[in-house]
Amino acid sequence: MSKAYVFTRNGGPEVEALVDQDTPVPGPGELLVAVRAAGVNPVDWKLRAGYTRPGSEPQPFPTVLGSEAAGVVEAVGPGVEGFAPGDEVFGNPVTGGYAEHTLLPVSVTAHKPAGLPFADAAVLPVAAATAYDGVRQLGLAPGATLLVTGAGGGVGTAAVQLARHAGVRVIGAASAAKKDFVESLGAVHVASGPGLADRVRAAAPDGVDAVFDLVGGDTLREVAPLLSDPATLISAGGKPLGVELGGAAVERARNAAVLDEVAKLVVSGVLRTFVTRTFPLAGAGEALRAVESGHALGKIVIEVTA
Repeated sequence: MSKAYVFTRNGGPEVEALVDQDTPVPGPGELLVAVRAAGVNPVDWKLRAGYTRPGSEPQPFPTVLGSEAAGVVEAVGPGVEGFAPGDEVFGNPVTGGYAEHTLLPVSVTAHKPAGLPFADAAVLPVAAATAYDGVRQLGLAPGATLLVTGAGGGVGTAAVQLARHAGVRVIGAASAAKKDFVESLGAVHVASGPGLADRVRAAAPDGVDAVFDLVGGDTLREVAPLLSDPATLISAGGKPLGVELGGAAVERARNAAVLDEVAKLVVSGVLRTFVTRTFPLAGAGEALRAVESGHALGKIVIEVTA
């Protein structure tokens, strides 16, 4: 048996529970991994609330929470090559990351560099990889100006760093409480909230060349008109609305090659993960509440005792 933090039906925090379940068995192309750390993301509580990823079938209940994890391979499924028991890995689990054991498909699993802590590796498959895909999708030239909404969150923090590394000037929209943090990343901070577009215009009087949206909703509607070409708008926070406004959703690569690249960027010092808080598996609910509040700084991680 293996402990896991699940939701038993769609709803709010009241449907969550820490349970004992059978240890999953790896199928073809899968790895059984003893989880050491799992990243906590907004998509986790959204799935609990009833959101279904496009093209995905609703999962049967109970469903283990968690979309990214790092750990040690315990067994490999049929046809697996390049991985063996004892390997340290990270990736996107198919059976949830808030657990003592999970299954990782080799297609979205990478070897963890020896110098990279499990907690840092665990926050790369969703947040850092989304940022990497988005910045690459925009393909901005050095000297261009990029507006990142939600710049103080997990994806935003990585997006700001990657864009700055590419020589792009970044305007980072985040709460006033995150001003010092956003500026420490090399971005020009503007306070989020009503009137954001005017504050961006004041910070970038020559205009912005692109928008990387991580918030959606009214924020996305307000900043979209800042662009002379709506095609330079990409969104991970309000994908349908971004498309409606003439932009595009962030195109996710979802492969091991991207995970390898972001891990190298962390090891080289280009990208910092900013894991700001950690919780034990028994505190997974508290970790998720911190992210669901919308005020979390950087990344929050659940650490699982070996």
